[in-house]
Amino acid sequence: MSSLKRPIELLAPARDCEAVVAAVDYGADAVYIGGARFGARHAAANDAAQIARAVEYARRYGVRVYATLNTLLRDDELEEAERQARELIGAGVDALIVQDMALRRMNLPVELHASTQVHTLTPGHAQFLERCGFARVILERAMSLDEIRAVCAATSAEVECFVHGAICVGYSGRCFLSRSMGPRSGNRGECAQPCRLAWDLTDGRGRTYLAGKHLLSLRDMNLSARLGELMDAGVSSFKIEGRLKEIGYIRNVVAWYRRAVDEALASRPELCRASVGRSVPDFAPDPSKSFTRGESEYYFDGRRAGVASFDTPKAVGEYVGRVASVGARDFVLDRASDLAPGDGICFGGAGTNVNAAEGRRVVPNRMEGVVPGAEVYRNYDHRFSQQVARSRTRRTIGVRAEFAVEAGRAAVRYVDCEGLAAEASCGGDFAPARDAVKMEATLREQLSRSGDTIFRVEEVAGTGAERFVPVSVLAALRREGLERLAALRASRVPEHRILPEDPAARYPGVRLTEADNVTNRLAEAFYCDHGVTEIEPPLELARETTGRCVMRTAYCLRRELGECLKRNPRLAGELWLERDRFRYRLEFDCARCEMCLIDEKESICRSC
Repeated sequence: MSSLKRPIELLAPARDCEAVVAAVDYGADAVYIGGARFGARHAAANDAAQIARAVEYARRYGVRVYATLNTLLRDDELEEAERQARELIGAGVDALIVQDMALRRMNLPVELHASTQVHTLTPGHAQFLERCGFARVILERAMSLDEIRAVCAATSAEVECFVHGAICVGYSGRCFLSRSMGPRSGNRGECAQPCRLAWDLTDGRGRTYLAGKHLLSLRDMNLSARLGELMDAGVSSFKIEGRLKEIGYIRNVVAWYRRAVDEALASRPELCRASVGRSVPDFAPDPSKSFTRGESEYYFDGRRAGVASFDTPKAVGEYVGRVASVGARDFVLDRASDLAPGDGICFGGAGTNVNAAEGRRVVPNRMEGVVPGAEVYRNYDHRFSQQVARSRTRRTIGVRAEFAVEAGRAAVRYVDCEGLAAEASCGGDFAPARDAVKMEATLREQLSRSGDTIFRVEEVAGTGAERFVPVSVLAALRREGLERLAALRASRVPEHRILPEDPAARYPGVRLTEADNVTNRLAEAFYCDHGVTEIEPPLELARETTGRCVMRTAYCLRRELGECLKRNPRLAGELWLERDRFRYRLEFDCARCEMCLIDEKESICRSC
C-alpha cells in the first residue's frame, strides 16, 4: 500500500474471538470487540487473553483490532476502567473506542477513537475532538451525506460512519428511554430496547389514534450502494453494526461489503484498502438473507418518511411475493419462488415455517395470518444458512517465490504484496540435473504450493533451475520460508496515531446539559479545562426521569405518518406514546426537525 494513498477500512463487529476470525477471513480490514467491562454491549464481553488471541490472528493480515470502552463511568469506577484500558493495551489493541472523556485524562499509550456515543454531528465538535487528541471520530447515524461531507472537510481526524445494521432511534449517547422504564441503561451497555416494543399513539386524554404498533422501531441500515459517495466525501472507515450477531451474519454481511468496498475502490486510484489478503467466499453473499428488519438508507439523502417498521421489530428478510389465494392448508403466491422446506416466512406480525413448496404453491406449518393480498417475506433461508455455516473460506496473501540454486547452495525467498521478504537456504551438492526442463517444472510446482498457510503463491521465478534439487529439500525450504514470512508479518507493530490533548482547544459551547452526561470528576475537569463554565447534573445519575426529555431524535413520528406540523396535519393536537403505566409526551422542534420524548409517568422512587 502506498503511503500517498488514503486507506479505506471495512470495520466489522465481533462478539468474541471466533467472530474476529470470521470477520478477518471474510474480508474485514478492522474489527471492534468489547472488553470485560465498560462496553456498550454488556453481553459481548471478553477478557484480555481472548483479545490478545484475536489480535494475533488479525495482525498477520494487517487487520486492526479496536476495543470498545464506550460506556459512561462513575467516580468509583475510574480506577477499574483505567486498569482494564491498560490490560487491553497490553493485549495489543490498536485503539480504544471511548465515550467518557475521563479516559482522555488517563494518559493511555494508545490511539483513541471518539465513539458514536459522543454524539458528533457538527464540524465544530469534530474539530474539537481532533484537537483533544482523538485520531478518529465516529459519526451519529442520523446524518445526511451533506452533513458527513461537512464534518470530513473540517477535520484531519479519520472519520468513521455506520453503513449497515440496526439503527438507534434516539441520538447515540443521549437516550434515556430504557433507563426511564427500568434499571437497564443504554449508556451503561444494558439497553432493554423499549424502542422496539409496541406502543399506542394517543392524544394523552383517552383517545387512541394507533394501537399496538412499533412506532419507534426503525428499519435496518444498508448503505452498500452509497460507499463510493462516502469515500468521495472523505469517510475512511465503514462500520457494520452487530456485536451481538452470530457467525453466519458476520460471514455473509462482511463478504457482501468486502465486494462493495472493492468495487468502489477500483475506480478511485487515490484510495487503497487498509489491509491485505484476498477472500473469495464459497457462497453468494446477500444481506437480505441475514437478520434484517428491512432495508433503509435512513437520512442519507435528508430527513424523510419511510424509515420505520410499524408492524414488527423482528427480522423481515427478503420479499418473496403476495398471497394470491388461500386454501385449507396452503396458499398460492402471485409469482414463482424458491421457497423450500425449513424456510421461515412472515406476513405482517405473524410468522411460520414452510413444510413444502412447489412453484407458487406453499404449505406452511401454520395458516394463522395468511390472507389474500398479504405480503410474504422469507426471514430464514434454510439452504442458504446451511451453506454459510459450512463455508470454509480462507483469506490468503499473494506472494512471489524466488529461487536461486548454485553448486553448493539452494535458497528460496518469498516476497509478499507489501514487499516483506523472508528467505530460507541450505548447503548441499546440487549437481546439474539430467533433465533441466523437468527440474525447472518441479521447482515451479513445489514452490508454488502454500498448503494451509495464509499465503497464495502467484509467481515463481529464479536462477539455477538446471541443477538438481531433491523434492524433500524444496519442501523444507518452502515450509521454512513461508513460516518465516508469516512470523515477520505477525511481529510487525502497526502505526498508531497517539495524539496529545491540546490545552488551548475550546469546546463549541460553554454549557453542558443533563443529556451531555458528565458523570465523573475527570470528565468534568476535562470540559472545564476546555472552556465549559456550566455543567448540569447528569440525567444518567438522576434518581428520576419524570418530566425530563428521555430521548431526542432526528426521527419524527409526525413526518413518518404524514402529519408534519408544517403541512396542515389532521392530528394538530398533542401526541403521546403510551404503554401500560409508561406515558411519553411528544414534543416537536420543527426548526431543528427533531422529536423529543418527555417522560410523564407517575414519579416512582428508584430506590424502592
